[in-house]
Amino acid sequence: MEIKPIKTKTAYRVALKEIDALMTARPNTAEGDRLDILVTLVEAYERKHFPMDLPDPVEAIKFCMEQKALKSKDLAPMIGGLNRVYEILNRKRPLTLRMIWRLHKGLGIPAESLIRPPEKAVSA
Repeated sequence: MEIKPIKTKTAYRVALKEIDALMTARPNTAEGDRLDILVTLVEAYERKHFPMDLPDPVEAIKFCMEQKALKSKDLAPMIGGLNRVYEILNRKRPLTLRMIWRLHKGLGIPAESLIRPPEKAVSA
């Protein structure tokens, strides 16, 4: 079982093909162990070569709302009145530190996503 670090696009593609072939491997077998190792190597290569940006704060909130079937009124305890919720969702007002903390604790949205500068400038 010779496994080497993935350093090139060609090696990456070969590893992906092998992972695809091993997807039905049972855990605690030689094939299952090889699959685990290859997946770890591919993940390391992808983190280095295809980094993912954190989502925009408003998009993170909207995604969470969609996933949890929340309405705007459900955010009021974390953001403030319903008017304030609409201002945040329409990018008319930035999130405050208190809002970020409450959204993080209440909805589990990563704080790193919420503290990012919004993609669109907040209008005055």
